[in-house]
Amino acid sequence: MWKTGLLLLFWGLLTSGELQQEETEPERRSLPPSGKLDFGYVPQGVYQTLAYYEPGVIGLLFHMVHAFLYVVQPNPFPEDLVIKVAKDKFGAIQSEYQKAIYYETGFVVCAVLGLLFMVLLPLVGLFFCLCRCCDNCGGEMHQRQRKNADCQRGLLTTLLFATSLVITAGVLCAYAANQNLSSQLKGMRRLVSSNLRDLQSFTNETPTQVDYLIAQYATAKNKVISDLDNVGPLLGGKIHEELGKEVCPAMDGALRMAGAMRETKDALENVSMSLEVLQEATGKLHFNLSLVRFSLNRTLNDPGCNDEDSDATTAQLCLSIRSSLAQLHVSANFTRLPDMNNQLESVNQLMKTDLGNIIQKGYSSFNDTPGMVSDQMRNVFEGARGMLDIIGTNISSFSKVFPVHSTMANFTNFISHTHSKIEDSYPEIDQIDFYRWICCIGLCCMVVLILAFNFLAILCGTIGYDKHASPTTRGCVSNTGGTLLMAGVGFSFLFSWILMGVVTATFLVGGNLEKLVCEPFHTKQLFKVLDTPHLVNPEWRNFIPGYMYNDSDLDLTVESLYSNCKENRGIYSAMRLDKVFNVTPFLNSSLYTKEVGKMFNDVKIDLRVIVLLESEGKQNLIGFSETGVDRINYAAYLEEVNKGVTQVDLLSYANELEAQTDLMPKGPLQTSLKGHANSLRQIHSQQVVPMEQAMSMLNQSIRLLERTASDLPNKVADVLATIEAAQYLISQNATQVVNQETEKYKQTIVGYFRQYIEWVRTSLTMEVAACKPFSNIVDTVEIVACSFLVDSLNTFWFGLGCCALFLLPSIILSVKLAKFYRRMDTEDVYDDSSVSGTWHFTL
Repeated sequence: MWKTGLLLLFWGLLTSGELQQEETEPERRSLPPSGKLDFGYVPQGVYQTLAYYEPGVIGLLFHMVHAFLYVVQPNPFPEDLVIKVAKDKFGAIQSEYQKAIYYETGFVVCAVLGLLFMVLLPLVGLFFCLCRCCDNCGGEMHQRQRKNADCQRGLLTTLLFATSLVITAGVLCAYAANQNLSSQLKGMRRLVSSNLRDLQSFTNETPTQVDYLIAQYATAKNKVISDLDNVGPLLGGKIHEELGKEVCPAMDGALRMAGAMRETKDALENVSMSLEVLQEATGKLHFNLSLVRFSLNRTLNDPGCNDEDSDATTAQLCLSIRSSLAQLHVSANFTRLPDMNNQLESVNQLMKTDLGNIIQKGYSSFNDTPGMVSDQMRNVFEGARGMLDIIGTNISSFSKVFPVHSTMANFTNFISHTHSKIEDSYPEIDQIDFYRWICCIGLCCMVVLILAFNFLAILCGTIGYDKHASPTTRGCVSNTGGTLLMAGVGFSFLFSWILMGVVTATFLVGGNLEKLVCEPFHTKQLFKVLDTPHLVNPEWRNFIPGYMYNDSDLDLTVESLYSNCKENRGIYSAMRLDKVFNVTPFLNSSLYTKEVGKMFNDVKIDLRVIVLLESEGKQNLIGFSETGVDRINYAAYLEEVNKGVTQVDLLSYANELEAQTDLMPKGPLQTSLKGHANSLRQIHSQQVVPMEQAMSMLNQSIRLLERTASDLPNKVADVLATIEAAQYLISQNATQVVNQETEKYKQTIVGYFRQYIEWVRTSLTMEVAACKPFSNIVDTVEIVACSFLVDSLNTFWFGLGCCALFLLPSIILSVKLAKFYRRMDTEDVYDDSSVSGTWHFTL
């Protein structure tokens, strides 16, 4: 009945979690990466149980007992033997008894010794009593006097005291184990309550987690709606980006050509203006230089330069100046250069058409691709919201297939009922533990009684000892010590075999539990035994799935179940419910793919309305190539520009003329020559400098025109060809790009559903209904059984066993020491007159 309820619980969890089977691996690898969705964190319950036990100081005793058990039983865990015995329903013991005996050799030897102790010690005690009744075995109240009597008494007292201390340690060890068991049983209640509270949290949080999984469908839904609302930027933008790899360079080339046209117009205007200025200025400069040459020549004809009375230096300087007058001429001749009025007129005519505006229209038309896509797909996606609502309704309906909340409520009631039963059993457990505690205390009291006799006897014998008193005259205190020692011997014979019987029985039980259950549980060898194929049922490979699901081939073992719950994984993963409950018919991603595919099948994106360059713009470009700027004689212009304005730098010439004039004697000649130098400087500043500026502008404009005009028809043809190719791509071959990007966009939309399903699967595997409480229950059982019960039990028999064994030397030492404490009936008396040292027996 409980199995059916558990299956119903797991089935309800599964179907409420909307788990979707993962797509095949090749399909998943072929999908483009989609936007990452954030589904938040599944609400988790806080489990309070800390399934860990630290024994504290008594743990030293536990380790000591474990070491003793290892000495008794050093053989490894008999995994094969246990498996054979379990498979054969204990029938294999008859054939495998030798292996069993070999494994249990240590226990058998110790048990035999314990039985011999139980049988022989009472017999020895009986014979000892009979023997003493016949005044033998120390029963004769006569003590022979020896010289080393004091030494013997001291040695026997010390040995008995040491033996009693060892027995005391043993009884304290047993008492500590007894008290530890009682106190830890009270701590067991805390562990049990904590485990039940964790189960309560498990049942309370699981429906909340399931509801959270369902509610997070809204995250995927809202993301899909958002992407559909932004289909223009998302899909149209991608199409625009892909087409732009070819369209944008073509349009940029046309835009650069429009810029070149404007630059050509400006350059032609600059050339015409500069040429006009230079031609006019060249005539004026030529005239002024002629006047300067004439004036200088006339000045140099002054008698001061040619008179016989003039000094040689002046004559030489005048001769040098006269020889340099030939340099005062205009160098460049701009009047021979042809004008560019025809080309400028052609370009001005072309500029009446705003080519840049036409190109910008093409840009705008192409950049409106996202808007066109959005407009053309608006009707297609009108039913998307309805489809998403239907899918959400289907997902939500899965949680109603099985009553998860009511199932969890029933499980909660079951936990509460179980907790009540456990609470009701506590008084009975306390009563049983009280009886056990009384029995253990009784056993400890037997040893304590013997110890009391021993310690009191040693105390009385030591205090009442009088070295001057003879054995027959010993005091009452000393005699009482001896009597107490013999009483202790008597009680030792009475109780030791009982103690050994208890030790032997508890040793066999506790030791084997430790070696066959607790130790292999810690090393996980016990799990290997439980997970042995065909162990419980010959027809079952694994008994858990075979018993619960009737599918023993399912890879679900005790160790895997425990380990997964120990890692706090979801019960769905730990119980391998994915192989038992197939929810593919309920939730199938192909349904989403199919619906989304239908929606995208109607997508028809037409980009033929995009016109990159109108015919007027094309004609404008063709006209630019026919303006004739490529046929201008740029070499002639550059030749004249490179000549310079004058043959000599007028400023340098004027400075040199003035320097030569300074070497002449002061007079009218010197003054006249300096005036000519100043005239040259004035010509340079007023005429040459503006002409040089005009020539620089002319040079820049000519070089710009030369670069622009270089292979201009071919450049224009290339631009037009590129635009035509881009236009053909948009009008005729854009379907492939559109289909490719549409498919990616569709897969992105589908990817949101897959992300949701994958998140549900992961959450259900790792977070929903985390089964840590179940592994905590196993750990709690192990703590209670092994750490509380078995370790305490083993420590108890270890202490009592130590007491029982050391009672043997205690008996022997007590019997021998009693003669040194008790008052004797007869004694040995020495005769001092006898030289030979003979003694006489006196009553």
